[in-house]
Amino acid sequence: MNTHEILIMAVPALIALGGGILAAVWSPNHQMRSLIQHFAAGVVLAALAVELLPEIGREHAPGLVLVASFALGSLFMYALKLWTMRLEHQAVVTKAAGLGTGLLLATFIDVATDGFIIGAGFAAGGETGTILALGLSVELLFLGLALASEATAGWRIIAISGALGCTVLIFSLIGNTLLTGASHAVIGGALAFSAAALLYLVTEELLMEAHTVEEKPISTLVLFGGFLSFWCIQLLGQ
Repeated sequence: MNTHEILIMAVPALIALGGGILAAVWSPNHQMRSLIQHFAAGVVLAALAVELLPEIGREHAPGLVLVASFALGSLFMYALKLWTMRLEHQAVVTKAAGLGTGLLLATFIDVATDGFIIGAGFAAGGETGTILALGLSVELLFLGLALASEATAGWRIIAISGALGCTVLIFSLIGNTLLTGASHAVIGGALAFSAAALLYLVTEELLMEAHTVEEKPISTLVLFGGFLSFWCIQLLGQ
């Protein structure tokens, strides 16, 4: 791991903090947060389709390893879903205010996964790590705005975004350290597990949360706009 790679890994962390600072001075309404979540979902879908899945194929890992890793990732996220639903139910019973525990916890899991994917991308070699770091930064920029609420504003949203930034950087370093020099099967399996986690984020968190308000037709364009933004980054990085 060289200094250049560490600096690139730090970009998503700084972007996440910047998103929190922006959220501290601008509080979007529910409709705007829905649009932001649609955009972030598009970015994550593009990361899966444009970069992550092709990279898994380039690793030429055994098919059984990839299937087993994706299945394990699916089961892990299913268990997380059951756990967060229980936490949400407890919050309703105790009438706790603020950001939903389930969404916040899932967001930290997602950001940790993003970091691990970035680290794995650098371990895989080529421009994969750089492209993933820049592309996922778009998601992290809007993450603070998407999580903002009346109870999580001001210094609280900055603190949450700072913690998210630290999380993505730490897991980038961990992923790169653990996977550098690993076999194609190990790297492919790690990426397949991560793909399941990102798929869960899009379908069960970002879009589900975005649809809690009345959806406008423009939401569809915003979703595709997020996808196109990441794709442009990937194409320009070639």
